[in-house]
Amino acid sequence: MATEAAIDTPVASSSAPAPAKRRVRSNLTASVILNRSPIITREPTPFETAYYDYQARIRRALHNPFPYEFYFKQGSLLEARFNIEETQRERNSFGDEFVGQSGSTEVKEEDKKAAEQLSQQEGEGEVIMPREHPADVSGDVKSLDRAAERNLYLLVRAKQDGKDIWRFPQGGVEKGELLHQAAQRDLFAECGAHMDAWIVGRKPVGVLKSQSNSTPSEGDEKFTFFFKGHIMAGQVRPQEKTISDFCWLTKQEIQPRVDDHYWQNVKDMLSDH
Repeated sequence: MATEAAIDTPVASSSAPAPAKRRVRSNLTASVILNRSPIITREPTPFETAYYDYQARIRRALHNPFPYEFYFKQGSLLEARFNIEETQRERNSFGDEFVGQSGSTEVKEEDKKAAEQLSQQEGEGEVIMPREHPADVSGDVKSLDRAAERNLYLLVRAKQDGKDIWRFPQGGVEKGELLHQAAQRDLFAECGAHMDAWIVGRKPVGVLKSQSNSTPSEGDEKFTFFFKGHIMAGQVRPQEKTISDFCWLTKQEIQPRVDDHYWQNVKDMLSDH
């Protein structure tokens, strides 16, 4: 006997439809951490100095005597200068007492005169420039010549939410624009094109997520992507009306100027030296 198939009929629900979720909009910002690399090598720490001196003494104690007779003509100016420098190296490594015990004598007067004559002929004796720049003495934070041993980073003073804040150069991202392209454009838009500066790579080195204070009811989220940049020459010339000041600072000098939340997000992107 054939049976009739049962057809399920939908039952009308008496419950009200679920309310639509509020859509969160994201605002993208590209920022540049513009870096001026160290100009000179930094001074070694006391531990590094002691370590290098110790290694130099070991190498000098174990090395074979240098056959200077093969390289320098007897009685020449170069031989005289080598004898003076070698005696000084021995004295620096082991002290005056060891130099005297090893048979080395004081520098001969004729060797001194020969070395001075050779220095005059080769134009030696130029005055070495000091490691401290006048900008360090005067505290000029706008100079790119200050803190030559350290990395310097560009900070600009801008108006945000009705107050002045210090931050890295930044700006919005246009439709269809890549983030690193927006970072480059925004850097020159705020700081002028009178700089030989460029973005290091196409990938950001960090991101900062923050809530927008202007329209908190809409739930907008703001993402700031940071890109590393380098400057070789030129100087900042603020272009935007919102940029009132700028400075070049080390990592330790940045912390007192920026907001704590901002600092906690950017500090690991900066070099300590």
